[in-house]
Amino acid sequence: MSTAIDVVDLHKSYGDVRAVDGISLSVTTGEFLGILGPNGAGKTTLIEVVEGLREPDAGTVRVLGQDPHPRNRALLPRIGVQTQSAAFFTRLTAREHLRTMAALYGLGDREADAALARVSLEDKADARVNKLSGGQRQRLAIASALVHDPELVFLDEPTAALDPQARRDLWRLLLDLKEAGKTIVYTTHHLEEAEVLCDRVAIVSAGRVVALGTPRDLIGESDPRVQLVVPRRRLDPQAAHELPGSPDVAVHGEDVVLTTQDPGPLLAALSASVGLDGVRTRTASLEDVYLDLIGAPKP
Repeated sequence: MSTAIDVVDLHKSYGDVRAVDGISLSVTTGEFLGILGPNGAGKTTLIEVVEGLREPDAGTVRVLGQDPHPRNRALLPRIGVQTQSAAFFTRLTAREHLRTMAALYGLGDREADAALARVSLEDKADARVNKLSGGQRQRLAIASALVHDPELVFLDEPTAALDPQARRDLWRLLLDLKEAGKTIVYTTHHLEEAEVLCDRVAIVSAGRVVALGTPRDLIGESDPRVQLVVPRRRLDPQAAHELPGSPDVAVHGEDVVLTTQDPGPLLAALSASVGLDGVRTRTASLEDVYLDLIGAPKP
């Protein structure tokens, strides 16, 4: 399979701050890569260097076989970019804005109107951009990145400011793009979203990639224990220590949380003693992996 993006030993600093500190990674054509990390981890700087918006201090970047910096005009029709701070023609309507964007790529009104429909903004087509809500502007920014049907798409926190239904609609759009063979690189703070959508995720902390792999593989390499969450009114925390397997016992609010590597006997004992009504199970998630790697305390 061909490589859409190849980054080797990339460095970018701002004064004494090493925003990107020796990152290397490759993105295969047609892959959906999520880049995760706390604020200030270097995610946006990494993306902007790859897009050609910033010049690296050291290292090499190849995008679709070409160097993106200095600004490579040959790449512009082939990539779509949605940034955190999108620029709009604010006095135009949403339809006029997209038709202007399409014209910049030599395209017509049909492509612009299709992009508007793609992000479910037809009902706001005649509203001025400066009258749109934050979530509607976010969708318009995504439509602007897709209007020319690019083969490689960069999305920087695309679901920020979207309501739950709009987020789910965007998930469907992103999956449709993936099924169409597009290469997608995006950043997000929604870890459950990344777990659902991404082929692989790169977790970035302090300018370095601290983990890279499929969500399933990263989760599989994490804590194999299972948590059973029992309403406290049903189970005395002191009695919980006597259950089979000597589970770790913790009280979180109105719940007793039992942690074990062998949940079968524990579930059987709970069923026989207090019943399983209201008992919930938790296994490791991408959020657990993320919090372990960046050193953040779990709730």
